[in-house]
Amino acid sequence: MLSNGLIISLLILLLLLYLKWIVFVLMLPVIRLVRARNRQHTTVYPESGNELNSIPPPLTNAKKKRGLLGQLKRYVGGYIRYADFQTGLIPSHHVRDFLYRHVWLVDMAPKSIIYWGAEIRASEKLHIGEGTIIGDKALLDARNGIEIGKNVNFSSNVHIYTEQHDHRDPDFRCNSDKSFRVRIGDRAWIGPNVTILHSVTIGEGAVVAAGAVVTKDVAPYTLVAGIPAKKIGDRTRDLRYEFPGEPVPFY
Repeated sequence: MLSNGLIISLLILLLLLYLKWIVFVLMLPVIRLVRARNRQHTTVYPESGNELNSIPPPLTNAKKKRGLLGQLKRYVGGYIRYADFQTGLIPSHHVRDFLYRHVWLVDMAPKSIIYWGAEIRASEKLHIGEGTIIGDKALLDARNGIEIGKNVNFSSNVHIYTEQHDHRDPDFRCNSDKSFRVRIGDRAWIGPNVTILHSVTIGEGAVVAAGAVVTKDVAPYTLVAGIPAKKIGDRTRDLRYEFPGEPVPFY
């Protein structure tokens, strides 16, 4: 027979081991509420007049004091960022897909796959087309919108940024707008360790070689490589493949 003390100790140990996930589950309705609210609203900063989908600009010393509500929002925002990472580490496609679609509000078409370790900023502004594969450890910064077509293939460690600070701004603000959106056409192939910067359109069937940094539009059915990415070849236009939407289990 186990003693009462041992039983209590085991219960406390289990609680500590799973406390992270208990809090995670309890916070899911809050995360969904915030994502839904952000989908409906954007922030306009009167200093620039631009419509932004990003974190607020750095505050001056005069504005750094926060009340209790401001501190609460800060901690909730930080937890949501943390929960984004934790979602990407769950070893189940079924669970991750449910959370991405119904809590994080990612617009995922049927047969689309997001592999392990993804970080998705402003997930409610991300569209993933049917049959598209997002490789492991992707960073998708959708604060100004990312639109990915059908049967697109992302290799590992693809980074897409639709937001950045303005180095010319005296307050280092993010003076961006919806023109910073990134679009990727059907059957494009984005190689490993590729970085795609804001305001870029990658055409249908295009290929971006490993390690490239894309700063300008890529024409359909072209092959680009390098830093910055430049055309080095062409791809056949006779593309017929469709990915079946069958992910590697657990990964």
